[in-house]
Amino acid sequence: MEYIRGLTWGWVGIPGTWATSEAEHSMAEAVKLGINWVTLAFQGLQDEPQSTRIDFAGGDTLTDDEVIGAIRRFHRLGIKVCLKPVVNCRDGTWRAHINFFDHEVPGEPGWRAWWKSYDDFILHYADIAERTQCEMFCVGCEMVQADRRVDDWRRLVARVRDVYSGLVTYNCDKYQEERVQFWDAVDVISSSGYYALASWPARVQQLRAFAERWSKPFFFMEVGCPSRTGSAQAPYDWTHPGEANPGEQDEFYRTLFAALDKEPWFYGYMLWDWPAHLYPLEQASTDRGYCMYGKPAAERIRAYYAAKAASG
Repeated sequence: MEYIRGLTWGWVGIPGTWATSEAEHSMAEAVKLGINWVTLAFQGLQDEPQSTRIDFAGGDTLTDDEVIGAIRRFHRLGIKVCLKPVVNCRDGTWRAHINFFDHEVPGEPGWRAWWKSYDDFILHYADIAERTQCEMFCVGCEMVQADRRVDDWRRLVARVRDVYSGLVTYNCDKYQEERVQFWDAVDVISSSGYYALASWPARVQQLRAFAERWSKPFFFMEVGCPSRTGSAQAPYDWTHPGEANPGEQDEFYRTLFAALDKEPWFYGYMLWDWPAHLYPLEQASTDRGYCMYGKPAAERIRAYYAAKAASG
């Protein structure tokens, strides 16, 4: 498997934002980083963590035409695509807390009904991924409470393979790599690498041992840092109130790349993130988000990806 010099584009998939001139501009600027892969990440919605119906055909979600159009535009730019549909909760609860009783209880919401809806959601986009020849498909993202449903994940991956012929992965959350027990079912292991700056030396050693046990390609489906003071120690916290600090974001990337550069088991990044509509370039120094556009981190990423491309 080739080294992934990628980023995540378009989150959260706001309807009407993926098929515009601004989106075309965003794609073109993303390609300038020297990427060879992109993850198209977008949401389906359930009302709250114990809801059993996932809506992916309403006004709050992208149309199929928007998804297909973005895939085709990146393919025309020579970029490989991982399609990543993600379930979110309308009430703002993180998807990691989607959970039900392990045993069905009459009158209570349960896993059986939820998995039926989740299967429909994932299989719909697996079919799109096959029809548009996406090179990779992600069956789930940071579903920490659902991770224990090992048989359900294996069953879902098998159903995905009935309709999709490319690489299949699952994106676990930080510190969950060793806990997920269905890595045998997927082709590639991926996780969200939002590890604090100081933790990288120890965590790389742990992930090395983990990857060697599974003997499969491993990459970070998500990793990044807001450009805010203090965010490098809590890069997962998009609500952190720190002031704009592009230098701290750049230091996070310097440390990240240095920590993993010589690890043969590690296969790259889908950096978080790059929106469909970019802020004006003159606002880069005051932007506090994850996007690297116009910031020192963008130059570091461009140089690092160029070096990786040159090394083969």
